[in-house]
Amino acid sequence: MHYKNISCWHTNMLATMKLSNILVTCNLNNLQVLRSNHKMSTSARSHKIQPKNLAFNIRSKHQNYNSLGGHLAQRLVQIGVSDVFSVPGDFNLALLDHLVAEPQLNLIGCCNELNAGYAADGYARSRSVGACVVTFTVGGLSIMNAIAGAYSEDLPVICIVGGPNSNDYGANNRILHHSIGLADFSQELKCFQQITCQQVVVNNLDNAQEQIDGAIAAALEHSKPVYISISCNLPGLSHPSFLRNPLPFSLPVRLSNTVELELAVETAAEFLNKAVKPILLAGPKLRSAKATEAFHELSNASGYSVAIMPTAKGLVLENHPRFIGTYWGTISTPYCNETVELADAYLIAGPVFNDYINVGHSLLLKEERAIIVQPHSVRIGKGPTFRFVEMKDFLVALAKRIKHNTTSHENYERMYMADDGGHPLIMRSSCSSGDEIMMKKEALRVNVVYGHLEKMLSSNTTMIADTGVSWFSCQKLKLPQGCGLGYAQAASPNNRVIACIGDGSFQMGAQEVSTMLRCGQNSIIFLINNGGYTIEEVIHEGSYNVSCEEELVEAMKMATEEKRECLCFIEVLVHKDDTSKELISDVEGRTLPDFLGQFAKKKEHVRWFLWLCYTRSSSQNPRCVDGKAAGP
Repeated sequence: MHYKNISCWHTNMLATMKLSNILVTCNLNNLQVLRSNHKMSTSARSHKIQPKNLAFNIRSKHQNYNSLGGHLAQRLVQIGVSDVFSVPGDFNLALLDHLVAEPQLNLIGCCNELNAGYAADGYARSRSVGACVVTFTVGGLSIMNAIAGAYSEDLPVICIVGGPNSNDYGANNRILHHSIGLADFSQELKCFQQITCQQVVVNNLDNAQEQIDGAIAAALEHSKPVYISISCNLPGLSHPSFLRNPLPFSLPVRLSNTVELELAVETAAEFLNKAVKPILLAGPKLRSAKATEAFHELSNASGYSVAIMPTAKGLVLENHPRFIGTYWGTISTPYCNETVELADAYLIAGPVFNDYINVGHSLLLKEERAIIVQPHSVRIGKGPTFRFVEMKDFLVALAKRIKHNTTSHENYERMYMADDGGHPLIMRSSCSSGDEIMMKKEALRVNVVYGHLEKMLSSNTTMIADTGVSWFSCQKLKLPQGCGLGYAQAASPNNRVIACIGDGSFQMGAQEVSTMLRCGQNSIIFLINNGGYTIEEVIHEGSYNVSCEEELVEAMKMATEEKRECLCFIEVLVHKDDTSKELISDVEGRTLPDFLGQFAKKKEHVRWFLWLCYTRSSSQNPRCVDGKAAGP
């Protein structure tokens, strides 16, 4: 299974909570921190925030820039980090002192390490790089799931761990607390080797500067997390290599091989210009390749229909005149599936073909019709793979060489029926009288909830969805220009976050609501409670509990008007069997052993069952022959 599905989706509520948190606390452009008398005021808020954890907001007047800790703090500031997410522990306290002493860094204390890791993940989506600090082993092992998710999503996260005293390395039979009971301290390092692109253990000042700078540079160059362990006795020590004004990073710029690029563009242009009804399909790696603008340029020049993979929602403008929706096999946006699979050529930019996106490896895309564009390579049909070709360079050059062709979109428009446009239909027994809507006080339905949610979206909002019903339902929302689906693309720090969280997932990160309150977060959290779990406490004074449409509309109005500067929590009660039809049709349409089939009939278990469906072998799929997709 692709790790992304475990670390980012299985605990998606936690990722959501932390992503929405950082969008408020980490705004460099609009958050001017004035630190005096341990108070923090912002130009982005009309009210003042009095942090509860004062130790994290005290700023020393004197930073020792010639120390290891001072050097690390400067490097983080240089690469664009202004907020560091952390959980203190006795092995990282000295290091945290130096980060706190840096005037341009804000240390944000999180409730646990996993939350801190997801905060850094979300920060990296919004600000291109994130950082987190935890303690030896107990903290490092706790944060691993979030770091693994960042690795799968190509996010540069600097994971810093306060390590053992340098004098403890090599000591015979010296067992430390926070360890797993062995004198060997390498267990944590070995774990991080699988989920980071570079790992360094800094326990000697002589090469500390080179190790730290090399790891940070690797994170930026490869867009992957890195692991930096720093012995707890070193942060305050000086060394000649730690300069008051360290030299700036000099990262190699990735350039396309001009010969390979020209051949790839020429071959691709010939391939597409021969096609009758080609289409464009956007994948999630557009973000890490920084090629979204290049893709938009190609879509405008080509005239092709434009579709997205579900994990790329929010990366492509949905108000594009030839946007046709989400391609997701049999559960695609209506008529998008037919348009894509009937095309005689498709350019797919930045795809990730895991079992979730492939709907159990049952997509009917043909290899010989596809141009697969990855961040650093291009493959055309069953022919050659052109390496050392940057996605951005390729898409921009290709846009100048292809013929304008609108045939695929003309075919789509002939199939399209306005009454079935792929968006949630607001099904209710109501009538309109002027501007007032008369609604019956009957049980809420999921499609009614998301119908109203779509009306709340604007260029000033970001929608974040938990996996399961919320994620499937949000795929059908039409996002206005400037509004992103937070999983694929973090919003502008100015955007207000609207989060849809399941009752089970909420329990994974409920404690982090306290961080949101402390940091002045103004998100709107919709808890979609279908009875799978019970919420036993009222989280916040502004909480609502809605069970009918009239109450929902009233709560939304208050959240967007009277309480627009506040964190709002709205619990939405729906029936346990009221779920996305795409999710149910996808699950129940599969051939599995009887005991799994019985398991699937319990809708409250449908999210867990979905993962079981996708991990079976392809030979059990009636639509697959020898591991390849067969005809419908």
